[in-house]
Amino acid sequence: MAARNPLLVLTEDQRAHYRDQGWLAVPGLVDETWLTRLRAVTDEFVDRSRTLTESNVIFDLDVGHSADEPRLRRLSSPTDLHEAYWEFASQSVLVDLAVDLLGPDLKFHHSKLNFKAARGGEEVKWHQDIQFWPHTNYDLLTIGVFLEDVEPGMGEVGFVPGSHAGPLFDLYDGDVWVGALSEPDMARAGIDRAEFPVGDAGTVTVHSCRTVHGSAPNASDRARPLLLQTYVAADAFSYTDLVKRSPHGEALIRGEPARWARHDPRPCLVPPSGPYRPIFAAQQREAPPS
Repeated sequence: MAARNPLLVLTEDQRAHYRDQGWLAVPGLVDETWLTRLRAVTDEFVDRSRTLTESNVIFDLDVGHSADEPRLRRLSSPTDLHEAYWEFASQSVLVDLAVDLLGPDLKFHHSKLNFKAARGGEEVKWHQDIQFWPHTNYDLLTIGVFLEDVEPGMGEVGFVPGSHAGPLFDLYDGDVWVGALSEPDMARAGIDRAEFPVGDAGTVTVHSCRTVHGSAPNASDRARPLLLQTYVAADAFSYTDLVKRSPHGEALIRGEPARWARHDPRPCLVPPSGPYRPIFAAQQREAPPS
């Protein structure tokens, strides 16, 4: 459990909400200077995708993608692709926010940019994160940044309050990794109680690696880009090699490195070995690339 370090960004009530509910929304945390810079870089990558006809390790294309109307599900590991994304993830107010919740010694784990294209946009089925990248303990969180205003009906992410304190669910269907809860487990998790924060661009959400969450397709005429960064307490160590090829994976970005690994006694499901597949491909049971 992270120490109760002096707060840098949050109030005590906000920190208590995160620890009790497993998620938190903070309006207006990211300023317009950063938003303008991040949007410009993101537009550059969207333009690059126009020439593609199928997904690759960087661009995960959505149904209907074309040169005239680029539609993306995800830009993978943006912090590896442009210095602006890495500077934002490693030096901005997001680091202070993560320290408020995880303690002063902090590592970066990975990033992704989910687009949720207009008039569709792939759903993200209900799941928990830690089974995709298990660690020695559960002091990991993900911060999502609204790059544009988010209104109801845009496929906004829903979080089941208190689910981080409940069980971890099996994300296999038999022997097949599907990265999503089964229907009986969705009922057990209480997804009918999920809360769906919305807000202006610059709003951030934070959720624990154990929190059950998901999102519907985007029914609006506007895309809903969500930039996500995952941070790890320095004494949490990964059981997988998901980020070993990243120049920033497991990078210490605040405080001191850990000399001892801290082990949570609660067990954790592990994903299948082999190349990592984006959550959309796993959940939609798409055939792996040949």
